[in-house]
Amino acid sequence: MKSHHVRTHASSEGLAREDQLAWRIAEVAADPVAVEDDVAEMIVNRVIDNAAVAVASLHRAPVLAARGAAEAHPRAAAPPSRGHGATVVGIPGRFSPEWAAYANGVAVRELDYHDTFLAAEYSHPGDNIPPILAVAQHTGADGAALVRGIATGYEIQIDLVTAISLHAHKIDHVAHLGPSAAAGIGTLLGLAPEVTYQAIGQALHTTTATRQSRKGEISTWKASAPAFAGKMAIEAIDRALRGQTSPAPIWEGEDGVIAWLLDGPEGGYDVPLPEPAEPKRAILDSYTKEHSAEYQAQAWIDLARRLGAERPELRDPRAIDSIVLATSHHTHAVIGTGAGDPQKFDPSASRETLDHSLPYIFAVALQDGTWHHVDSYLPERAARPDTVELWHRISTVEDPEWTRRYHATDLSEKAFGGRLEITLADGSRHVEEIAVADAHPLGARPFGRAEYVAKFRTLADGVLAPAEIDRLLDTAQRLPDLTAEELGSLTVHASGLPAAPEGLF
Repeated sequence: MKSHHVRTHASSEGLAREDQLAWRIAEVAADPVAVEDDVAEMIVNRVIDNAAVAVASLHRAPVLAARGAAEAHPRAAAPPSRGHGATVVGIPGRFSPEWAAYANGVAVRELDYHDTFLAAEYSHPGDNIPPILAVAQHTGADGAALVRGIATGYEIQIDLVTAISLHAHKIDHVAHLGPSAAAGIGTLLGLAPEVTYQAIGQALHTTTATRQSRKGEISTWKASAPAFAGKMAIEAIDRALRGQTSPAPIWEGEDGVIAWLLDGPEGGYDVPLPEPAEPKRAILDSYTKEHSAEYQAQAWIDLARRLGAERPELRDPRAIDSIVLATSHHTHAVIGTGAGDPQKFDPSASRETLDHSLPYIFAVALQDGTWHHVDSYLPERAARPDTVELWHRISTVEDPEWTRRYHATDLSEKAFGGRLEITLADGSRHVEEIAVADAHPLGARPFGRAEYVAKFRTLADGVLAPAEIDRLLDTAQRLPDLTAEELGSLTVHASGLPAAPEGLF
């Protein structure tokens, strides 16, 4: 990997194109380096993972709305040069690729249940898959080309997330997704750096927004934001292919992203990117979720489940004086009491809010000994009096050591858990720690292919016919070898789906 220093440049400095971050990313996208076998295997895992969480959300309101918008943009039969359209999860037919990517992106993100990478910024790099897949289906690409594109999408997003904090300036994390998805599509299509460079600039320019979407009472837009970024990436590629140009230098300009949205005119970042001919392996540094909740809650769910089973008396709020979770700054400030959000303690809060409330999540996992993507968020579950009482006795604090470990570059030291301190009503204390979730590569039960397949089967049960479950798994596990025709069947059809609400289209 090579580190690229990125800073604001005055217009009078005349920053050369080849020295701009967008150009360097475009060069990485154009590098025809082969995808290594273990990377290809993990890409298959994440395609299965995305399919699992998308299927589980097919009946949810944000997904219905997004699917309805896609259905309003069908792709009629056309010559191959005009494109084939892309599939939408759950329904038959072909649709305009940007709208298919949007619908599928909402389905993937709705339950907050797919993969994650955390560093200077937060991310769900699996959000790259819907737009890249949609363009692959639309253009008649094969599975090998799709694998190359996804490898680039993951690489660029993870490299940006490693170096550039957006949340520190209250910018939503999907600002890294627009450029990464555009780069992944550039690799998929074998585009020249010039074209991908223009698309990256447009994708970033159109996908920067504040992170109010993840603050306070969280709305349904939380699932739509990354889907919108993927849609914008496809549109940016389309415009770039038509010869249209973009604001530049988009990161480094005097009125660019760094100067006015991030660290300011004096700020700078060191962004790691692969050298020429260096394999793109960043996907292997990411990790998926066993539980449908914000990633920084994963390890705490595992600890709470185990603790409740070992010491069931702790499930009774009358036995507890206080529970303090000492953790990283990120966890404390985003899903903990450091956020200062009273909604995180409101039993009537939205599902989107509750899955960003660590005190709620820990209380329910402790009492139930499990975590369910639907049942754990039901209004009647959140309002149970003994849960509310326990929930309000839980708080978080920042611990500098756990913050340091959160940001560690040594993956054997990097951690997303913390230290649990329970003070019981009788004055006694219980203290223990957990570093990573059980499903993490360094956890008690790391996820492998069998676990990804089991996750899909579990979430698809009762939603898809058994034969459809088997067909999707067979297709996905042959992804690197799929023909273009077979890639068109990398989707699922479900029966009995509710009708989408009407909108403008």
